[in-house]
Amino acid sequence: MTPVLNAIKVPFHRASLGEEEIEAVSEVLRSGWLTMGAKTFEFERRFAEYIGVKYAIAVSSCTAALHLSLEAIELQVGDEVLLPTTTFTATAEVVAYFGAKPVFVDIDPITMNMSVADAKNRVTSRTRAIIPVHFAGQPCDMSSLRDLADNHELHVVEDAAHALPSTYKGHRVGTLSELTAFSFYATKTLTTGEGGMITTNNDAFAKRMQMVRLHGISRGAWNRDGAGGSWRYEVQEAGYKYNLTDLQSAIGLVQLAKCNEMSCKRQRIAEEYNRAFAKLNLLQTPEVLPDRQSSWHLYVLRLYLDRLRIGRDRFIEELGQRGIGASVHFIPLHLQPYYQKQFGYKFGDYPQAEHEYSRCISLPIYPGMSDEEVDYVVHVVSDIAQQWTR
Repeated sequence: MTPVLNAIKVPFHRASLGEEEIEAVSEVLRSGWLTMGAKTFEFERRFAEYIGVKYAIAVSSCTAALHLSLEAIELQVGDEVLLPTTTFTATAEVVAYFGAKPVFVDIDPITMNMSVADAKNRVTSRTRAIIPVHFAGQPCDMSSLRDLADNHELHVVEDAAHALPSTYKGHRVGTLSELTAFSFYATKTLTTGEGGMITTNNDAFAKRMQMVRLHGISRGAWNRDGAGGSWRYEVQEAGYKYNLTDLQSAIGLVQLAKCNEMSCKRQRIAEEYNRAFAKLNLLQTPEVLPDRQSSWHLYVLRLYLDRLRIGRDRFIEELGQRGIGASVHFIPLHLQPYYQKQFGYKFGDYPQAEHEYSRCISLPIYPGMSDEEVDYVVHVVSDIAQQWTR
């Protein structure tokens, strides 16, 4: 049955939260301990078990996770870090925190992940690290990137903000490199409202990040004020205020328990979209390569602009007029004023990224979408494309 136009409103995102999360937060409130404590440590343990690593360090955001990861590898002023231009600014801004240079890399036309071939051409004597970003949830070509890193003795810090619970060659993202940063922002596949996590098997990295995330002091409030704790502590480093709270961790524990279920729902929506949109020669559906599984944090549709009489921006306006929220991921960083002013990037530097940016649309995809809402999105997108075909 064809949905009636304007009968349904579908937001770009709706958080998948329920009574379990509300009860978990209420339990923390009733306990009287609100900041980082037992719930956060439990969340870290369970997350590490779920990913399959030795350590998981909970922090206030994925940005904080990336920052602490680069601090752990001792990034220095004047160093260079390779990262894709198609990413959120946080991936690059943390490099700038150190007085280092984010060296942008063009993207692969199929996955929209970092192009390994382009990355090879941008390695210099100053390059210290690579930050692969698993765009939309599809893992990067980690084997090739690891080979590149090994050949030049580079650190690899994965930006896995989109990639829970993605896998690469049968291995879960979070186990593939020495440091991996996850996001628990409101729109992510697992949310705590705000928050992040770092996974690692490196004892020294874990110990340092656990300390510097909370002012660089030797003992957190839980250790000082909990049962049998001592008020004494030592300031060992000039650290940061990057800890996660028990309120957030309580939500995270509930979300983690249903992470697989939520991922399956995203997968089903993506499959339904792909089946419907593949029938039209006006739209390019996302392709997940056979050696990896995507978390489907985003569903990024690309328009064949030469076959349409409207551009991407007008297409999004048409969706909005019919009650469907959509977005764009991402405006390439080399087109942003700060990176142009600070590092000299300009339009034309990364042609593949610019081409894909001009034609990509992120459609609603979240576990709480009803069949009716999915059908409505399919109908409206198809209708607009066919209405404006050349």
